[in-house]
Amino acid sequence: MPVNVPDGLPAIDILREESVFLMTEQRATAQDIRPLELAVVNLMPTKIVTETQLFRLLSNTPLQIHATLISMGGHLTRHTTLEHMEAFYESSRTILEQDRRFDGLIVTGAPLESLPFTEVDYWDDLSALLKWSRTHVYRSLYICWGVNAALYYFYGIDKHLLPRKLSGIYPLKRYDASSPLLLGLDDPFYMPQSRYTTVLPEDVEKAGLKPLAGSPEAGVVIFAEPQHRQVFVTGHLEYDTNTLDHEYHRDIAAGLDIDIPINYYPDNDPTRPPLVRWRTYAHQFFANWLNHYVYQETPFDLDTLG
Repeated sequence: MPVNVPDGLPAIDILREESVFLMTEQRATAQDIRPLELAVVNLMPTKIVTETQLFRLLSNTPLQIHATLISMGGHLTRHTTLEHMEAFYESSRTILEQDRRFDGLIVTGAPLESLPFTEVDYWDDLSALLKWSRTHVYRSLYICWGVNAALYYFYGIDKHLLPRKLSGIYPLKRYDASSPLLLGLDDPFYMPQSRYTTVLPEDVEKAGLKPLAGSPEAGVVIFAEPQHRQVFVTGHLEYDTNTLDHEYHRDIAAGLDIDIPINYYPDNDPTRPPLVRWRTYAHQFFANWLNHYVYQETPFDLDTLG
């Protein structure tokens, strides 16, 4: 079954060209089924690109999913038109005021790693949303800076700046091969990384979180609460083939002292088309999360959450 997305969303045409099965709201209303309710808090400045990346992966499941895109109340994005935001996003303040409940929540990354959390202009709204998620969302998935924000809010764990940007495709070892979240993934499996911060293993363990996958170079990349109500992924399985390439050339154009993304270009040559090593793992990971941790265990009546 497909992801049910708002009528007119730009991702629809892009993904249909890839034979990805999406369903518009008008079509979904004709089906007598209780879809999974999924909230997507998209904090990335390139909203449409991130929407497309995530819906591509969320569609790879026999489950029907109704996706609600959420923006931070009071925050005006500078990189996406107001018309797009008003047409396809709901404010986090509205979600809280309506006492909405969801089977799953995804919080994306944001280019805010060098900024203290309390200086993020929507930190109060994000904090309110995270507090709400404890009683109104059954499973949560945090990505990149979303991981930093959730760790800081829930566990008081601050981010740690790296001496240089971690960028490239990193081989990762499964620390717990029995975890349903990692079923079907190889040893090693590959994941794009693009970040200036890291999470210390001792902080993860001190908070009672379980490390699931990582490497000496990339650190702890996937970890979770013992019951997997919260899953944290510091990398970007959702990235397109050329995302790291665009970031690298953007940083070079900005005059940054940046390394070539490792394990990405053939022979480490940025003039050559990048290699794709992570696409299968990305689809498998999101399918595992949706099936084993959202669909299989979430209550049918969301009003019983809490």
